[in-house]
Amino acid sequence: MLMGEFTHTIDSKGRLIIPAKFREQLGAHFIVTRGLDGCLFGYPLNEWAILEQKLKALPLTKRDARAFVRFLYSAATDCEIDKQGRINIPITLRTHASLEKKCVIVGVSNRLEIWSAERWNKFTSETADNFDEIAEDLNIDF
Repeated sequence: MLMGEFTHTIDSKGRLIIPAKFREQLGAHFIVTRGLDGCLFGYPLNEWAILEQKLKALPLTKRDARAFVRFLYSAATDCEIDKQGRINIPITLRTHASLEKKCVIVGVSNRLEIWSAERWNKFTSETADNFDEIAEDLNIDF
């Protein structure tokens, strides 16, 4: 399970250190693609295969399904972790997530998320203000 929050800097070539805690769970390479809320999603290969089956099950006749699948797959890339523990994030994905300097890498159960520090701080601030209401709306008992 991926969990935790880490801050790292992305360099001018798009290289970002993946926290050591995540590397073992992700494997030597994993899939990174556009995520929701202005971040990137990173999936271990086994989790990507599960998501891929769900995407294949979407009806081709539905415009939103086609658009979602295109958008997700068109930017998906197989990222290999180098000897320094870094991946290279293509410009398309860096642009989508506004990754420039400080990045936050977050473990979210079966995936990781890569955020610009600015977007992450805004998201966490807004979510913290509404956390109780969100939990109530989701009807989570924990």
